[in-house]
Amino acid sequence: MISTLHPKSLEQSPLPKASELRTLIDELIADQAQLQTPVARFAEIHDRQPDLADHYRNLIPLSQPAAGEQYAFEVSLDRCTGCKACVSACHNLNGLDEHEAWRDTGTLVGGKVAPGWQQTITSACHHCEDPGCLNGCPVGAYEKDPDNGIVRHLDDQCIGCSYCILKCPFDVPKYSKQRGIVRKCDMCHQRLAEGEAPACVQACPTEAIRIVKVPTQTPIAPPRTSPLPVFLTGAPDPSITRPTTRYIGRDVPLSAHAADRSTLTPQHAHWPLIFMLVLTQAGIGVLGSAAFQESPALMVTGAILFNLGMAAATLHLGQPLKAWRFFLGLRTSWLSREILAFSLFAPLPFALAALPFLPDFPFKNLITPCVSWITIPLGIGAIFTSVMIYHDTRRSLWRLPLTATRFYGTTLSFFFLALSLHFPWAKCLLVVTLCAKAGPEISMLLHRRPSDEWAPDLHSARLYRGPLKNLILIRAATTLFTLLALFVSPWLALPLLLISEIFERQLFFQAVQAPKMPGHFGSPLPH
Repeated sequence: MISTLHPKSLEQSPLPKASELRTLIDELIADQAQLQTPVARFAEIHDRQPDLADHYRNLIPLSQPAAGEQYAFEVSLDRCTGCKACVSACHNLNGLDEHEAWRDTGTLVGGKVAPGWQQTITSACHHCEDPGCLNGCPVGAYEKDPDNGIVRHLDDQCIGCSYCILKCPFDVPKYSKQRGIVRKCDMCHQRLAEGEAPACVQACPTEAIRIVKVPTQTPIAPPRTSPLPVFLTGAPDPSITRPTTRYIGRDVPLSAHAADRSTLTPQHAHWPLIFMLVLTQAGIGVLGSAAFQESPALMVTGAILFNLGMAAATLHLGQPLKAWRFFLGLRTSWLSREILAFSLFAPLPFALAALPFLPDFPFKNLITPCVSWITIPLGIGAIFTSVMIYHDTRRSLWRLPLTATRFYGTTLSFFFLALSLHFPWAKCLLVVTLCAKAGPEISMLLHRRPSDEWAPDLHSARLYRGPLKNLILIRAATTLFTLLALFVSPWLALPLLLISEIFERQLFFQAVQAPKMPGHFGSPLPH
């Protein structure tokens, strides 16, 4: 018997609509829209919570600093192994240029009395209470955050003068040739603002680095009866800028010192500054002689020398077109004051060089000597600002008496050389000036102080007798040839004296001991 089917069983199921049909291509496109790649999955997980957040939450403050407090690095010497994970993380997470580093490591070793002892040190910017970089910057390219105390560098304001590098006793700011500016650690302030730890804190496998809140507003000049707290044995004097970094853990022996203390490395020569200083001081000296003699040739020569020096100064700037903002640092920066002083002096060489060739006009005979005499006090003042620029860095070889002797000695040398064209007795004064100027250099060369064998002056003396000995010989030879040529013709002695002073200024820059945090073991040169 043929079975009878229910009518509904004969009905066909409805066909899917065209919009519901999914081809293989549709499925692939939908899958790509979800970005299920390893990078996408990592980004999704990271967006939920920063990497290692559970790990580093106890390594950063969970609240903003209160009044009278600021953020600071705290380094546990017991935990630091010198692995440089912090250095690598800082470099990569902050997108630094090749060979650029904002954090570094070094080594302290025991002294002669203590038993064998060694300690690795990690350091970055100390975000000082009285930062030298901020006080020295001529264009206000540094700011200290009033809320958290972080010292930040404003890249868009920097002119690349590198004066902050000289002002910082810890060698923190780093010059970038590629960008023409200086940059430094900013404690990853953008990460801290989001509750995330700085790169170095996240990367340290032993939790040796953390961010803490420390009290501020300590006295700038504490009473002499109360000793300053020890910042870190073997590190530069903390009283200069009052660093906030705290080194805790094992006690550091007072006899400990930097592992690279005996390494003799000449400092950067700063050739644009060498030519700027020598040529401007030579020009001022020659122009100053115009008050005692009328010589159009000398006036033109002095103007050329001075303006060549001013042109050389711009070559030292990474961003010279931004230098017009120098007035922003007049309150604290001697570099700003130097720019102002030389800018006020700059019209005088042009006036002195042009006046002899202008046709007679009323009061010309009165204006010429007035301009000549004005150059003397203004020139002395301008050179004084140059002296203070280097004295203010607190480097021993650049202290006020030595720097003033060098700079004013150069000016007087060219002053007496110019006078000797018409006054033969000035030759004797030039010889006396050159001998007096060489006195501190000879004293430094023979400097020996057994009671303090690692004094900064003795370090400079070792450089004189070691890596820079050939430069010393050339400097002495050119000075001798200058004196011989002087009694033939002052014009012949002029270029020789310039060469001699250029070598002297090279020694001024390269023989200085630059303070910095402890470095690693080097290859000490023979003393």
